[in-house]
Amino acid sequence: MTGPAPGLGELRAGRLGVRIARDAAEVEAAQALRWRVFYEEMGARADAATAASHLDADAYDPVADHLLVLDHERGEGARAVVGTYRLIRRAAAERVGGFYSAGEYDLSPILAQPGGLLELGRSCVDERYRTRGTLQLLWQGIAAYVFEHRIALMFGCASLPGTDPDALAEPLTYLHALHLAPPELRPRALPGLRVPMDRMDPAAIDARRVLARLPPLVKGYLRLGGFVGDGAVVDPQFNTTDVCVVVKTDQVTAKYFRHYERRLGPQPEQDEPLELPF
Repeated sequence: MTGPAPGLGELRAGRLGVRIARDAAEVEAAQALRWRVFYEEMGARADAATAASHLDADAYDPVADHLLVLDHERGEGARAVVGTYRLIRRAAAERVGGFYSAGEYDLSPILAQPGGLLELGRSCVDERYRTRGTLQLLWQGIAAYVFEHRIALMFGCASLPGTDPDALAEPLTYLHALHLAPPELRPRALPGLRVPMDRMDPAAIDARRVLARLPPLVKGYLRLGGFVGDGAVVDPQFNTTDVCVVVKTDQVTAKYFRHYERRLGPQPEQDEPLELPF
């Protein structure tokens, strides 16, 4: 774990707060939450070590920053963790041989970009806290982190539920037809893993229905002008079909900068929350 980002403290919204994990116990609480959501709730397949520990943990966790949503009415520290997002910057990824997404996608176009890179992953929220407010708070934390570390591009594998690409033909075709990344930013699913996304006639898509059914995080990326890479990847372990999402952070940083200026300037009668994609 790289530790709290310098100058990045906790952001509060009533009883909830969002910040970077400060110690190993908080990281373990995030891993336990990931276990409950991914394995117990969503049906991911655990190996023996994961099943014994009841923790979703891998080699990337020690180099990552772990963004946490905390409910302070539950207590402090690890007891308060109700949401998490794993954040991996370029230098951290290099310490473990590359980004997690490189196991599914050729990231060459992304790695060739100048400026800071941030891989987003392992996002989950306790079932009782899956509200617009919690998701907004998570994104406020990401916006502050992006602003603090001068991140130019965010990316990561986003998941659609299920492992049957034909059952996901409509959302996959919608994403490919309307949100395919330009060539200079376009990751491509690795040979042997790549599942074509253009699975039906785009004219037959009901866009309103697709948007209503897309996972909230995928919709959030799209509302920030996000793109998808070429090809999906079926992940049997996690019972999902993955797409690689790429987001230029100019919208995020512009919104955060305006919000930060408001907070430093003359205070309005009621401080306006930072509205991000949800």
